[in-house]
Amino acid sequence: MVSSLCGMCRNIRTLYNFEPPATDAEVRSAAEQYVRKISGFSKPSQANAEAFERAIEEVAEVSARLLGALVTNAPPKDREVEAAKARARAAERFAA
Repeated sequence: MVSSLCGMCRNIRTLYNFEPPATDAEVRSAAEQYVRKISGFSKPSQANAEAFERAIEEVAEVSARLLGALVTNAPPKDREVEAAKARARAAERFAA
């Protein structure tokens, strides 16, 4: 397998163990990014639109079930703290 295909799409964010929990919209957005990535389409043709939309809905449904079934003893993460950490990593990575 080509190494560039092994990593997770950068636009798909971790949704588990946050307070407040991930919304349906966040789960659907991640599902859409996943389907876009594996299909190679950012917007499908009319001929593929139904299959594309069905895949998004199915991936979102399975993802929501997964998030609901996972258990952890770790305290929930704070979205703002995690966003600040991500910004700091990006600033360091892309510093001129």
